[in-house]
Amino acid sequence: MFLRRVNIILSFTVLSAVILSCKGYEQVLKSRDYKLKLATAMEYYNTEEYVRAATLFDQIAPVYKGTIKADTVFYYQAKSYYLQRDYILSGHYFNALATDYPNSVFAEEADFMTAYCYYKLSPKPSLDQENTVNAITAFQLFMIKYSSSPRVEEAMTYLIELRNKLVEKSYLNAKLYYNLGDYKASIIALKNCLNEYPDTKYREEILFLILKSSYLLADNSIYSKRKERFQDTVDEYYTFISEFPESKYVKEAQKMYEFSTNIAGTTEQL
Repeated sequence: MFLRRVNIILSFTVLSAVILSCKGYEQVLKSRDYKLKLATAMEYYNTEEYVRAATLFDQIAPVYKGTIKADTVFYYQAKSYYLQRDYILSGHYFNALATDYPNSVFAEEADFMTAYCYYKLSPKPSLDQENTVNAITAFQLFMIKYSSSPRVEEAMTYLIELRNKLVEKSYLNAKLYYNLGDYKASIIALKNCLNEYPDTKYREEILFLILKSSYLLADNSIYSKRKERFQDTVDEYYTFISEFPESKYVKEAQKMYEFSTNIAGTTEQL
């Protein structure tokens, strides 16, 4: 019975504290004492109550703009959203800070975090890569602007990852035409992929798919176009085999070559 009463008292105490805390927060929100709002916002930030902190920073940011404390307010505003994993608003506020206060002690970090927020918003390769491109641009600008920064090495790591994602996106888009059986579009898309990313890790497969697309396009062509298109296949074979003579695709490539030379009217052999 005694323990039950103790538990009830403790529960009431905790509930009262929560109610008072909420009431205090509401009072601060309505207050016009901006020093109090700033102090309270920092208190919430330091106790990891980022939603409340961000709300208060949003209220006071316009008031502090142009003052000596402006960059500090904007920095913690951006950080509050970042720690909520709201990378859209966080990136927006970090970018505004870096743009409006380039001489701030927070400027370098703000520029880096602008890029990093884009990085966090970058989706898997099969989806739209606008944020990936934005992240690459932002990291490149950061590396130019802060070439001696210790963050440059980290930025380069992210750049490599982001570029690889664009390479994979380009490869997947090009391969989609092949999978759909649109071999003419497949050849164009695959060649564009190689032109844009000549060092791609998919180079061997892409060259083989260009060869195979050329072969299938020729094989499905009307009679008047077959000879010319099979000759194109022979040319693509030489391009492929000259780069990858030991490729796992050699046997299949050889069969397409032999068939194509017969149709094209050539007698060339390996």
